[in-house]
Amino acid sequence: MKHIFLTSTALAFAFANPVAAQDLCGGVGAGGQWIGGNQGASDITTADAYREQMALVLGGNAYVSLFTLSDSTEVRIEAAGRGAGDPLIEIFDDAGGIVASDDDSGGNGAARAELSLDAGSYCMIMKSYDDAPMTAFVRVGRVEQEALTPGAPLTDGGSDTPSGSCAAARPFGEIGNTMTATVDETPFWSFTLAEPTAISITAENETADPAITLFDSDEATLAENDDSNGLNSRIDQSTALPAGDYCIGVNALNDTALPINLTISTFDPQAAIAALYARGEAAPPLDGSIEITALGNLPSRMRQDAQVGADTKWYSFDIDRAGLLLIEAIAAGDSGDPWLILYDDLGREISRNDDQGDSLNSLITARIPSGSYIVGVRQVSSDAQSLIRLVFERYVPAP
Repeated sequence: MKHIFLTSTALAFAFANPVAAQDLCGGVGAGGQWIGGNQGASDITTADAYREQMALVLGGNAYVSLFTLSDSTEVRIEAAGRGAGDPLIEIFDDAGGIVASDDDSGGNGAARAELSLDAGSYCMIMKSYDDAPMTAFVRVGRVEQEALTPGAPLTDGGSDTPSGSCAAARPFGEIGNTMTATVDETPFWSFTLAEPTAISITAENETADPAITLFDSDEATLAENDDSNGLNSRIDQSTALPAGDYCIGVNALNDTALPINLTISTFDPQAAIAALYARGEAAPPLDGSIEITALGNLPSRMRQDAQVGADTKWYSFDIDRAGLLLIEAIAAGDSGDPWLILYDDLGREISRNDDQGDSLNSLITARIPSGSYIVGVRQVSSDAQSLIRLVFERYVPAP
């Protein structure tokens, strides 16, 4: 994948080289680009103008933009595809917790999130909704600075935020509880933190397709998420929220009459990182702490069969000569929908894919140098389990 980035005030194009950002956002930031060209120019709190990049995304890959905040700041994060491009974005904090995600809130297929973030480093991942090749602009700025997108009007149907107000919220109870209700019954839940606390919020029922928004006592949006894990949603507030009253808005993008399981728990940083590995959004370490099947030196062709579920199954392999690598994930029968991702041994993403062509199978094609690599495969649906056949093929230049 090649990235072309543009700094908003400089209007200068360049092919971007990956930045060594291994530790940012729990590993999500590996291979990312500073939105301002370097770390110092990427502090949105003090930037004299918004920061913008143009990215070319090919073969189901993702583009990662990095930015920092030197103080608590109201920010607007956007991605707008050119032509028929349909970007979606996810924002991670420095610990790897998801603080927001969006698909179409910018209007006309563009993605947009406005929220208040604490001081720290953040990573924005932009993907193509249907894995089609896409050129898109990404912009990060303060809410008072010029927007990239017009913004989509909020409606009762299809919006991540339910209609209504936190004034009618139902009390949630103790942190650590799970409450179940339909959106028709309870679109808003209230809870109180007696002391500063970092929390995680999950909403589960893939058939309903839940989306969640976290508000403070003034109903200002703190974080939002849709489809963090399959069609389920998750918000990780890794920085402690101040003591006080809060509200969660819950919507069901598919059916508001279906029950949704809502859980509020104390944020667990180790569990958050483990969840990133399980979703394939970060490469696991090669220290034995995560199960990785070692395939050794990859021959010209290899087949590997495995029962694959919602958690990513990992494989490592070595390449002794530069060339072209093809990895295909083929579902046995009609029950599987595999998803693939490829990393180098430093955790930098090389390629990802879902639904190659007209099928639900996945295919990665990449030119790679000699070295060690990690590939992950999982099911798109969180409740799917089926036999997946991985096929590896290598092609090297003729002497």
